[in-house]
Amino acid sequence: MSHGLYVSFWLPTVVLGAALAIKLPSILKLWRDPLLRAVGGLLVFACAVFVFAAPKTIAWTNRVTGVPNIAAPWVYSLLTALSASWLLLIIAWRNGRTERSAQTRRATRWVVSVYAGVVVALWVLFALADVPVEQIRDLDTYYANTPFMREEILLYLLAHTVACSVTARLVWNWSRTEGLDAWLRWGLRFLGAGYVTNLLFSAAKLTAVGARWTGHDLDWLNTNIAPSAACIAATLVAIGFIVPHAGQYLQERWRIRRRHRSLRPLSRLMRSVTGAREPFDLRATPELRLIRRETFIRDALLQLARYLDDDLRARSYDAGVALGFERGRAQALAAAVTLLDAVEARTRALRHPEPPEPLTANSTAATAASPTTSSDPSGSSRPDTTYLLREIQAVSRVLRHPVDIQAVRAHAAAPAESMSTHE
Repeated sequence: MSHGLYVSFWLPTVVLGAALAIKLPSILKLWRDPLLRAVGGLLVFACAVFVFAAPKTIAWTNRVTGVPNIAAPWVYSLLTALSASWLLLIIAWRNGRTERSAQTRRATRWVVSVYAGVVVALWVLFALADVPVEQIRDLDTYYANTPFMREEILLYLLAHTVACSVTARLVWNWSRTEGLDAWLRWGLRFLGAGYVTNLLFSAAKLTAVGARWTGHDLDWLNTNIAPSAACIAATLVAIGFIVPHAGQYLQERWRIRRRHRSLRPLSRLMRSVTGAREPFDLRATPELRLIRRETFIRDALLQLARYLDDDLRARSYDAGVALGFERGRAQALAAAVTLLDAVEARTRALRHPEPPEPLTANSTAATAASPTTSSDPSGSSRPDTTYLLREIQAVSRVLRHPVDIQAVRAHAAAPAESMSTHE
């Protein structure tokens, strides 16, 4: 056994183990879900196959038990169980939430019964066979003409080929289904490629064994092509399970970081209002950083509420529509114009505060007789901040386009200026 072959057996084990680690929390949390149970069983058996099929592990198993080649029926049994798990996955996947239907239960029992029978037959045939010479790498071809062992080899290869063929065909069909998430579609494609490559494993094994039956020597198919195909197939299958989860996870992380970055212009503007910035912690998760920035912006917007001009926002929206902006962008531009105006108004108020009017008996009586509906000192109703608080992303994005904001601002001011000129 070469060192390269040893590594090739353990590489897919690592990738399969990673896939199992990713899926394990969901499997344990939703254990009653037959689909997740099938995925878990598939990954466990796939890992076990490559652990026990590694040449060093085969030699260790034979040595510990003291039975020459007993690793063969053990590995064949694991591979048969893996084949059964493929079919059980297909049954659970295809039927979805109808797992309790009579048809599903019948199909599940059929697969379990048939493949359990295959496992029993493998051990019975091994017990009847005479295989005294230990073979680590080429047992299938070495004993291809041995009574009972010949039948055992053929039995496990046929069980593997049937399961692989059915699974590959259905997975490829589903990968072309309309409306699938892009990451799930790529995962199915990797799974399909893995099962097709598994057929190459079976084809190489069967061809090498058949050659021995006809007196020819194609053992290199068994010792070189088949193991390589198995390793590639297992890696592709593992990637097929990893891609949807890893892709969706990375996509969500990217979406959160993009939202956080898109709020930077509005956050910078709000610093001029509060004189501070949102809390920063290197150990904070992206989700927490986003929440902190959003909270900081909304708190600062509430401080600007009394300076917002609803009339200016209405005029700015009409100006944006008149300038050809679509309604959503026109609304965001109008909010940005209003917000910038409020910041400027607040700055002027802080620099030049108006002295309070002296209280007189008449003004006190008038105030008591007609109270306002707002806490605003001016007595006017508080401007509506709903849009600003809800659409901070849209407002922040348009702040990156000062030219558009200036155009809307100028157009909104034009009617008022022309009206005052005519007067």
